[in-house]
Amino acid sequence: MIVGRPDVGGREEILKVHARNKPLGDDVDLKQIAQTTAGFSGADLENLLNEAAILAAKENRVFIQQSDIRHAFVKVGIGPEKKSRIVSEKERRITAYHEAGHAILFHVLPDVGPVYSVSIIPTGGAGGYTMPLPEKDDMFNTKGHMLQEITVSLGGRVAEEEIFDDITTGASQDIKQATAIAKSMITKFGMSEKLGLINYDNDSDEVFIGRDFGHTSRGYGEKIAGTIDEEVKRIIDECYAQARSIIQEYHPVLEKCAELLLEKEKKPEANLKHCLRKVRRMPEKGLLYTLCRQKELTAGGFLT
Repeated sequence: MIVGRPDVGGREEILKVHARNKPLGDDVDLKQIAQTTAGFSGADLENLLNEAAILAAKENRVFIQQSDIRHAFVKVGIGPEKKSRIVSEKERRITAYHEAGHAILFHVLPDVGPVYSVSIIPTGGAGGYTMPLPEKDDMFNTKGHMLQEITVSLGGRVAEEEIFDDITTGASQDIKQATAIAKSMITKFGMSEKLGLINYDNDSDEVFIGRDFGHTSRGYGEKIAGTIDEEVKRIIDECYAQARSIIQEYHPVLEKCAELLLEKEKKPEANLKHCLRKVRRMPEKGLLYTLCRQKELTAGGFLT
């Protein structure tokens, strides 16, 4: 039996259990935390409160504040910051523009984001991160949402090319993620007109006696394999073109956001709202941009 991740009600109950012996400040709202932790497992939620308690103890407080939750959210979701790592000024600039590219696309595209935190401090295995804030539990994914996820993933690489007229290896994980989404669209979910409503995914294939462990059958020929590759490349190329178009339109915003990240690195008060004030958010249905909703993109804080 496969146990899925808890929904918002389940997450709130789990948080209540793990908060029993942890005094909470007046600004901590477990219901609100449950609403913004879509995708978290029970263990993730336990770690979230444990990390928040550790942060409170380090500041000689006996109670947890909302700021502790915010910092713990990043650590649990991304990984610990590596402030001791020496980073050159060139690497800091590349990372700042890379993450600003992601942030702008999260802000413009309607079905992704909003952004919880942006940082150019090395964290986990990355040089920086742009962390979205889950707003709801979706039972299904949509083709439009998946395409926007790919577009956002490619925003860092686009920003690097636009600013430095060169590319780095920093987008390797972004490219891997974009490719995986595009391939699943084609092989799992029937989102290709060329290939139709046929499942070509063989991830669940079992290895039987007599089958070579290193050469499991994929269940289709070279022609279909070639078409799958063509369709994956088409999706990636189209999303990359859209990402480039948006980044080019908001080039001054990219410069301003990167400048602020270089100055602040990551702080709740490092508000990027004034950078994104002129960025228009694409409506959920339609081709024209509309003025973005009244949200604040902060480097380390909530979008409100």
